[in-house]
Amino acid sequence: MTNNNNFSLDGRCTCGEVKYRITAKPMFVHCCHCSWCQRETGSAFALNAMVEASHVTVLEGEPELVPIPTASGNGQKLFRCPTCRVTLWSNYAGAGDAIRFIRVGTLEDPSQLPPDIHIFTSTKQPWVVLPSDVPSVENYYDRTDYWPAESLARREALMP
Repeated sequence: MTNNNNFSLDGRCTCGEVKYRITAKPMFVHCCHCSWCQRETGSAFALNAMVEASHVTVLEGEPELVPIPTASGNGQKLFRCPTCRVTLWSNYAGAGDAIRFIRVGTLEDPSQLPPDIHIFTSTKQPWVVLPSDVPSVENYYDRTDYWPAESLARREALMP
C-alpha cells in the first residue's frame, strides 16, 4: 500500500461554502472525453481523480447528493454545493460509495493531479489536442493494462 502520510490536497466549491481535503494520492486520474461528461460539465471533458471515500474529508459545509442518469443506465451520484451548485465529486455505480471521483478543477491546486489517461477519445472535441506522453483510449479500458499495481491493490481492498 502507498504511504499517504504526508499527502494532502484541499478543494472547495466556487462560493467556498463546501470545503474538503483528500489525504491520499489518487489511485488514478481520468480525463474523460465522453459526450455525457461534456454535457454534464459544460466543457470538453471531465477530469476525475479516484480516491477512497475514507480519504476525503468535508472540512466545511455539507455537499448535496444529486443523482443523475448515465449512458450505462446505472446512474451516478453527484455531490454539489447546495448554494453555487458546483460538483465537487461523484460516485459511479461500478465503484459504489467506496471511491470518490474528485473533480480535479475544484482543488486549490489542480496542477498537482494531471491525467494518467484520456478516455472516450472517440467523442473528444476535434480541437482538443492530446499529449503524446499520456495514454489515450477510444472508449473505456481494462484497468489492469494501465493502473499501477499499488492502485489495483487499493481498489481491490475496497470491493466486496
